[in-house]
Amino acid sequence: MSNGRAVNASRVILINIIVLVLLIGGGFAVYYYYNQSYYYVSTDNARIDGQLITISALGNGKILDWNAAVNNRINAGQRLGGIQLVGGTSPSASADITMPVNGTIVQQNVIPNGFVAAGTPLAYAYNMDNLWISANLNETAINNIQQNQAVDVYVDAYPGTTLSGKISQIGLTTAALFSLIPQQNTTANFTKVTQVIPITITLDGYKGLNLSPGMSVTARIHIR
Repeated sequence: MSNGRAVNASRVILINIIVLVLLIGGGFAVYYYYNQSYYYVSTDNARIDGQLITISALGNGKILDWNAAVNNRINAGQRLGGIQLVGGTSPSASADITMPVNGTIVQQNVIPNGFVAAGTPLAYAYNMDNLWISANLNETAINNIQQNQAVDVYVDAYPGTTLSGKISQIGLTTAALFSLIPQQNTTANFTKVTQVIPITITLDGYKGLNLSPGMSVTARIHIR
């Protein structure tokens, strides 16, 4: 009989411990959620971005030579190659293809001695020293967002490292407004979809990380 009472008492104690642990865990979860929602606005709809530099053919002609390669860091005005221009009433002439601004080649589509049309993209580059974050926020959160608010940036490729920045620009339209397929409703059946507002976040620094345009990030904006 005493053994049964002891077993029951042990069960009651165990149940009480489990309930207490659940209550404590639930309390921490509620506090964490409240803290995050009250002090921060977060989004993982964000990426590393920068100004895309396009190097194009100056006119119709044949590529004479090309001296650049992917990952080459090139200064503004530096010669990349040459093109022999053809067409029109003037005789054929050669012209240099130069880098318009400082940048690093990230992709190129050049075949030496190949013919290209005027305006054909030959290579693409980014200024890796001037990258920023392009993010999208739900329209329901935009009322709490202002320029110069501090932002914590977490790059998926580098877990454990937090970059800092601030909001430098807030979009005046939703991201879908100028999409190729605008969201228009022509029937009586309408489902409201939460829109997103684009924002730009300027980074304070890279902390030695090799950031690349297109990398996924999570942005946490300090709203208080």
